[in-house]
Amino acid sequence: MMMSNPKRLHPISAVANFLKQLKELIVPFVIFVVFGSRGGNGEILQLVITAGVVIAVFIIGVLSWLRYTYRLEEGELRIEYGILVRKKRYIPLERIQSLDLSEGLLQRPFGLVKMKVETAGSSGAGDAEAVLTAISRRDADFIQQAFSAAKNKFSENRDQVDLPVKTRKVIYRISPGQLLLLASTSGGVGVVISAVFAFVFQFEEIIPYEKVFAGLEGFIANGVIFVSILVFIGFLIAWVIALIGTMLKYADFTLRKTDKDLIITRGLLEKRQITIPLHRIQAIQIRENLIRQPFGLAAVYIESAGGSLKDNESARVMVLPIIKRSRAAGLLKAHLPDYELQPGFFKAPRRALNRYLWRGFLGTLPLVIAPIIFFRPWGYFALLLLIFSLAWSYLKYKDAGWDISSQQLALRYRGIVRTTVFMKKNRIQSLTVSESYFQERRSLATVEAVVMSGTGGTGGTVLDLDRKEVYAIYKWYSYTGMNRNTLIKKEKRQ
Repeated sequence: MMMSNPKRLHPISAVANFLKQLKELIVPFVIFVVFGSRGGNGEILQLVITAGVVIAVFIIGVLSWLRYTYRLEEGELRIEYGILVRKKRYIPLERIQSLDLSEGLLQRPFGLVKMKVETAGSSGAGDAEAVLTAISRRDADFIQQAFSAAKNKFSENRDQVDLPVKTRKVIYRISPGQLLLLASTSGGVGVVISAVFAFVFQFEEIIPYEKVFAGLEGFIANGVIFVSILVFIGFLIAWVIALIGTMLKYADFTLRKTDKDLIITRGLLEKRQITIPLHRIQAIQIRENLIRQPFGLAAVYIESAGGSLKDNESARVMVLPIIKRSRAAGLLKAHLPDYELQPGFFKAPRRALNRYLWRGFLGTLPLVIAPIIFFRPWGYFALLLLIFSLAWSYLKYKDAGWDISSQQLALRYRGIVRTTVFMKKNRIQSLTVSESYFQERRSLATVEAVVMSGTGGTGGTVLDLDRKEVYAIYKWYSYTGMNRNTLIKKEKRQ
């Protein structure tokens, strides 16, 4: 098979370009149509302008498609594009880090895929290095084989690629019951509600919210039960939307492994494939939220040296969406033998408990005092927030821990969810040990470890561990062949 001649994307790419441009104009378009001039020639002018914008956007989408070509030549993926100014982008195959495939609503009926090309240089604030919006499955397979050949130095002929098919072993496949359980406990309700508020307040300069809220104030005061029912229904609808969205996103989730990659496929409406080269794995995270933790359930993520601000999912990839915490280690051990996922943790000493409780108490106190002063007698219910904060602080204390297993550091801490992060010594970019004046009096210290992930770093911070144990971690890390990228810090905080 040859691909040295320039090829165009499938014509459906023109439609995708059109819809993408239209999506970016949706908010000003809605404002213009809904709140534009009324009556007479104003409506005709509004209609003409609207039709003109839509036609212009469509023409731009078609021209973008006509001017966009791609080909494989001399070990490079060569892309040329641009309507007025012709641009050329040549990407050496050996510089490509991963090729992610997806099948959206536009691609699937035509047997096409969308290919995202990620390189080490595309992990900044922008998009991927290149995106082939709509190409045939055959072309996608050819590019993947050429990419594998370049990485393994198997091919010397720039036009011919003849590779043995890589064996793919299935590690995990989600069942219908697990999918329902995942969607029910994902916590996506908050995301849906936040999205609704973000959309509504796009129009804060047009909609008189103060008058609306003032008009509702009397009704709310006299209809507490009715308002409570409306709030409950609103949360129920948000939960159903989140449930359906999560099930569509993670339907048929499958994790496979080849010799050098982990490959994830998922999705019903948009089928997506994510490839994680094993050599790019920076850390493993096990996350347990409050709903799943009592049932021993967790999700497993891999931190990868990729992704961007616009596509952080390429940096932190969920490889096991929902699984028994005790089963995750055994399942991954055979495929990621360098990691020990069942360590015995050293916990924070008992003398650290007061510090955890005081932090929670002082942080919540202003939120409790204000309602009591200004909204009595209902403000006294804010005292429940103080009780919740102290309970949460106790959970943070109970969950804090660390462990060293040969060449691996494990840190466990709680934010909104309980997180356990496993980092190999040679992947740790920086290790920070710090002590405040009050910590020093109690022989306590804080440790923070960071690995490279996406546009910056990730890792973990554990507060108020035994000072001797923290310095044992410091000594373990400092006695290694450090390179110029390795950083060790010892800080004194006042």
